[in-house]
Amino acid sequence: QVHLVQSGGGLVQAGGSLRLSCVASGIRFSIKAMGWYRQAAGKQRDLVAVITSGDSTIYADSVKGRFTISRDNAKNTVYLQMNSLVPEDTSVYYCNADLFRCGSSWCASGSWGQGTQVTVSS
Repeated sequence: QVHLVQSGGGLVQAGGSLRLSCVASGIRFSIKAMGWYRQAAGKQRDLVAVITSGDSTIYADSVKGRFTISRDNAKNTVYLQMNSLVPEDTSVYYCNADLFRCGSSWCASGSWGQGTQVTVSS
């Protein structure tokens, strides 16, 4: 059974940085495309970043140049480094264990992490 455990997040002032981690078990981590999503209160869950098994990365326009997704296959862990945070980044962030291409975008088919609150104060 796939299990994802997230850590990191919290409260930070605008301009600050945070790093999220997501440790996966029960999957062949190295062959999976992993991703981070976020969901603000009252809004839909949106894709933030994807990293493929070949380490290609894709970002939402709103976070390009500020966020970096990375993975450590030896630790079954995917990271999201978030810099230059702005209040609009305030959301619950979720990792996903198995993304696939769907049209021009990416869709999530795997298990979700438990969610991590990120709050950016102005």
